[in-house]
Amino acid sequence: MNLSTRQLRAFVSAADHQNFTRAAAEIGLSQPAFSALIKSLEEELGAQLFVRNTRNIELSAFGKLFESFARRSLYETDTALQHLQDYAAGRIGTVQVAALPSVAASWLPPVFRQFRAQYPGVTTVLRDGMSQECVELLSNGEIDFAIATVDHYAAKLERQLLWQDQLHLICPPDHPLARQRKRVTLEQIAQYPIVNFVSHSSVRQRVDAAFGPHTLNTVLEVEHLATASAMVESGVGLTIVPTLTLYQFRRPTLTIRAIEDNSFKREVFVLTRKNRQLSRPARAMFDMVTAHVAGLKHDG
Repeated sequence: MNLSTRQLRAFVSAADHQNFTRAAAEIGLSQPAFSALIKSLEEELGAQLFVRNTRNIELSAFGKLFESFARRSLYETDTALQHLQDYAAGRIGTVQVAALPSVAASWLPPVFRQFRAQYPGVTTVLRDGMSQECVELLSNGEIDFAIATVDHYAAKLERQLLWQDQLHLICPPDHPLARQRKRVTLEQIAQYPIVNFVSHSSVRQRVDAAFGPHTLNTVLEVEHLATASAMVESGVGLTIVPTLTLYQFRRPTLTIRAIEDNSFKREVFVLTRKNRQLSRPARAMFDMVTAHVAGLKHDG
């Protein structure tokens, strides 16, 4: 049996109007064409659907049974088609992003607010974590795009430079490096105890590369910015952090100092998988991120 949606719509219209002429007008057919469509449906089913009289029609006993099936089938078809149309138009779906914690806390709140206003039917998921974790999520196809630092392990990804993040020294206000007017040097920093970040973090990798021959006196390794700031406040040691994280350290009990070495930077990229097209809402989110960062550069 091969019933068409057109046949079902004609049947339901006839059941609603109890008149072939009015039903035919509703779905845009001539009365003879409509009658032929109903006849073909009855022949397909092998049963009469309507009892006809001179003015109107009524559902037969079989027609009453068939009515619930026809209405349910049309509802499910219309719902599925609407869902597909909404997805194709970007009105529904899911956008999943992974980002460095510093990016997630600084850039993304206004971007997500803008996205939610424009795409209220789209579910958003944010995974904040270390750079390598973000890259692995993207490489495994678990997210749409990532914002992270990258090196050799991102060979299969497309990358677009978003930001060159300058690194800064954080120290107590009464520390000797906090009181000097000149920018601090790598040699000076190497003379003091350092609260460093764990070895797999992008900040630590950049710090190690920048210091090169200058051996840091790492007295403690931590994973979170809040822990590092508390340790500096307590006098455990100094720490080195990127510009994007400075919001965590702007307080009277800490001093932020620029570092003299201009090459002391961390590059932040937005990453996608090669040869994979983003969905419409994911592309919209991607464009909002890049536009937001471009605005920050202009304002700076």
